[in-house]
Amino acid sequence: MAEPLSADVAVGSGSGGAVVARRLFDATPPTGDTMTQLSFGQPLGAIVQYAYHVENIERSVADFVDRLGVGPWFVRGPFQPPAGRYRGEPTSPVISLARAFAGHAMVELVVQHDDTPSVYNEREGFGFHHWAVFSEDLDADLERYAGLGYERAYEDLLPSGSRIVYVDSTRDLPGMIEVIEHTDSQEQVYDRIYRASIGWDGTDQIRRTDR
Repeated sequence: MAEPLSADVAVGSGSGGAVVARRLFDATPPTGDTMTQLSFGQPLGAIVQYAYHVENIERSVADFVDRLGVGPWFVRGPFQPPAGRYRGEPTSPVISLARAFAGHAMVELVVQHDDTPSVYNEREGFGFHHWAVFSEDLDADLERYAGLGYERAYEDLLPSGSRIVYVDSTRDLPGMIEVIEHTDSQEQVYDRIYRASIGWDGTDQIRRTDR
């Protein structure tokens, strides 16, 4: 059995140096008996989404379809977050999302249509933005991330009623972490997109949704 890690661990950085990350969580992997399997195949607590900030939804969708065979894509927006807060202040950027599954994990493409300050435009350029994980206890997980020094960068309420919070983990990782409150309703949103990807024949690449 692996020993819990509580010492500083050096991890490689993109520039060839080292970033020292404080590992505060028990590194012992969960056993099969204790892991909850989500309906779309990922364990609860594992990464369920890889998200990218893009310049153009349609062009990016076409690239993922043509080059990686990922689809179909469910597009929501343009919309404004109903309860958005950016680094503690109310925010209402105009954004669109496109989501599809590659295997058992979701790929999300995000485009912002205006210049409102947000987690999407606070860094220049486009590319990978964040991972997402489902949380059984959002408040407890946010407290643990706060203990790592990861501040809340963005929060909102999804159409399913689930709360989401992005924590700023860019000190140690090449992106943020989106913590999603796990509910049956939000799991169904993911499951619907996952089911559409199984045996997809390449037709109807973009499908509109309000969830």
